[in-house]
Amino acid sequence: MPENDPNANDPLADLYGRLPDPRAAASDGARRRSPSTDESSAAPGPDAPVSRRAARAARAQTGPTAAQTGAPGPAQSADSVASTPATRTPAPTPAPRADAATPSAPPAAARPGPGRTPAEAARRAAAAEQPTQQIPTTPAEREPALVGAAAAEASAGRTASDGTVPSGSLEDLFTGRAHTDQIGAAAPRKPKKRRRAGGWIALGIVLVLIGGLVGGGFALWNTYGDRVQAFLGTGEPLDYEAGIANGEARVTIVAGDTGESVSPKMFDAGVTKASNSLYKYMVDNSVGFTFQPGVYKLQKQMTSEAVIAALRDPANRLDNSVQLREGLTLTQSLDVISEQTGIARADLDAAVADPSQYGVSASSLEGWIFPATYDFDEGVAAKDVIARMVQRTVQSLDQAGVPESDRERILIIASIIEREARNPDDFYKVSRVIENRLQPDNDETHGLLQMDSTAQYGVGEIGAGSSSSSENALTSDNPWNTYIHPGLPVGPIANAGDLAIDAAMHPVDGPWYYFTTVNLSTGETVFSATYADQLKAVDQFQQWCRDNPDGGC
Repeated sequence: MPENDPNANDPLADLYGRLPDPRAAASDGARRRSPSTDESSAAPGPDAPVSRRAARAARAQTGPTAAQTGAPGPAQSADSVASTPATRTPAPTPAPRADAATPSAPPAAARPGPGRTPAEAARRAAAAEQPTQQIPTTPAEREPALVGAAAAEASAGRTASDGTVPSGSLEDLFTGRAHTDQIGAAAPRKPKKRRRAGGWIALGIVLVLIGGLVGGGFALWNTYGDRVQAFLGTGEPLDYEAGIANGEARVTIVAGDTGESVSPKMFDAGVTKASNSLYKYMVDNSVGFTFQPGVYKLQKQMTSEAVIAALRDPANRLDNSVQLREGLTLTQSLDVISEQTGIARADLDAAVADPSQYGVSASSLEGWIFPATYDFDEGVAAKDVIARMVQRTVQSLDQAGVPESDRERILIIASIIEREARNPDDFYKVSRVIENRLQPDNDETHGLLQMDSTAQYGVGEIGAGSSSSSENALTSDNPWNTYIHPGLPVGPIANAGDLAIDAAMHPVDGPWYYFTTVNLSTGETVFSATYADQLKAVDQFQQWCRDNPDGGC
């Protein structure tokens, strides 16, 4: 043996000595994998590496081994000792834990043995003082321990580039299969799964925001779309094109009319394209114009510029023409006739004083002055004007099939319909409500019509500009107050047109006893068969009035 042990100066010699012997693991694994081995053949031979765990256990039980004393031990005979080559050095065996050895006895590794040099004995004595590790005896136990990031990768099923899981043991560190970054590194956290509920909530919020933006955009466009289009010049023109005017249209202008009030009249007569065409034209072009009362003969589909030019031309003003609208009382009709024809009001009052001269048996011509447009010759008398208007009423009654004996009654019903109904279809429904209330078996109102228009007429409030009746109108004891007196009032309350007269003669079928206009702007009316439903409609109307304080409630 050389005098100096090369391992004595190697700082890693002790570390190499403490690592598992791969030859022992390979030999043990080969023996276990061999199907022909049995317990007798699996026993280690004299050349097989001695398990350090077995050696340590033997020392702990029997004291110094034969290899240490040079004498045969109980596990080997003298012949086996003699047959061992003298130059063979046993595999280094870690000393037992210090707490397991006898304090007074020196460590076994420190005592000289066969083939052991003093330097090797000193090194083994130093190693014996270090804490020992349990040496695995099975292949599974001898598998190098995984540490750090390598252990985390192995537990997560991660593999190296060669398809193997990096062990991360000290042996892998020294053999190059692992590097220092993998030793002692913290295990990576598993990525958290995002909850699907959070994604649905986020999607819902986005949809709500988009819906709000879309709804707000529609609202803004409906409110300011016309202005934006007009500013950008991309909207539909408010005027007809020049050169397409045709036909004939008549428009009545009364005292006090302005461009704002005349503009809708032009649209209703078919003269202009929109209700604000004329007014917008006057504002945009700074047109100053004073409207003179009278009936004007115009054309349909005119430009606003052409309308102003036609109104300036005296030839288009019909001095002897009268235009009466539906729903006017007799007093209101006489005022319009006087204004448009220039006939003195006193002459007109005298002409209507005796209805019998026109074949009317009623005490008044209320309801007999038919609403229409009339052309008269210059210098026409007041009596001739009234006679022609009464004759036009008789013509409408005859067209509706009204018997001569029933004319006054139909005109009373028609006048109420004219004042109460808003839309054409409602005329025939209001007529049915009146007929249902006039029936003897009426248990809802017991024969009372309860019409605001009649109550207002009785106290002279029918033209007051409010759809609701005052306390005075509802409680006044006059023959037109249908809240107090059952049945029809004593006479008509306004002039009725062809539609109202026809509706009075031909009411639609229905169970209704009540109706309420819930929107004065659109004329929307709710018809009800019970008083409970009527109260709901009244609440709806009152809510509209609160939302529209200037709506005419």
